[in-house]
Amino acid sequence: MSDGPNETLERFLSVQGGIPFFAALGASMVEAVPGRSVMRLPYAPHLIGNPDTGVVHGGAITGLLDHACGMAVSSGVEAERPNSLYGMRGLATLDLRIDYLRAAKPGADIFVVGECIRVTPRIAFARGRAYQESEEAPIALATGAFMITEPRTG
Repeated sequence: MSDGPNETLERFLSVQGGIPFFAALGASMVEAVPGRSVMRLPYAPHLIGNPDTGVVHGGAITGLLDHACGMAVSSGVEAERPNSLYGMRGLATLDLRIDYLRAAKPGADIFVVGECIRVTPRIAFARGRAYQESEEAPIALATGAFMITEPRTG
């Protein structure tokens, strides 16, 4: 049986505290259910890419989209294959496409959603979006493919 929403979120929150990239961004988990993750990136001076406009650097958004999609894939694989060796597997981003639709508004938090859309024996696919005010008005869209790796022995 796979985790429920509360167990999934608690597990992801405990993992996130140990990931330096996530901590350096200042991001936080908002929601985590099998196959879906939602993260919040608070606006902060260290994330500004253009000091003249105050716009958040696209690299921070790209990195968080990759992270949210990876977390969604990780929980999606576990939901599809409970009690399998995949619980101890790793993931590697094979392909990640980001389409920037508009600049993020300075001073506003960014939310990132990752969704696992398909799992095959070795590859999982995800999509994501970054937005500020509404999911229907994204600032960036992501599509990614992730390789599911076998656990290392020894």
